Order: sequence, then C-alpha cells, then structure tokens
Amino acid sequence: MHIIWIILIALAALIAGVALGFFIARKSMMNYLKKNPPINEQMLRTLMMQMGQKPSQKKINQMMRSMNNQMDK
Repeated sequence: MHIIWIILIALAALIAGVALGFFIARKSMMNYLKKNPPINEQMLRTLMMQMGQKPSQKKINQMMRSMNNQMDK
C-alpha cells in the first residue's frame, strides 16, 4: 500500500514540475522576444525591397506597429 502512495506522489510531482517548467519557459521566451524583437525596421525595409516593393517610411511604420501589436497579445 505504501508503494502506491509513493508512485502517486512521484507522478503528481512530475506533472506539476512539467507544467511549472512550461509556464516559466514560456514567460522567459516572451520576455526575451519583447526585449529582442526578431525583426527590425532595417530588416523589414530589406525584405520589402527584395520582394520588389519600394518601402515608404509610412508603410514600414505601419507594419512595425502591426507586428508590435501582435506581440503584445
């Protein structure tokens, strides 16, 4: 009977550890991406030029604002 309790406690601790680790890793990754965005204005300008578009500052600002809003959600 004692072995069953030990197994149940170990299983509960494992599940709790995995869940807690997931949420900590997720929070850490979101903070990292907020501080170091994966794309900046220069990269966006280069990407638009490669696609054959002439990037205006207004269009770049609009796309950056859109990406920042998406990151905030």
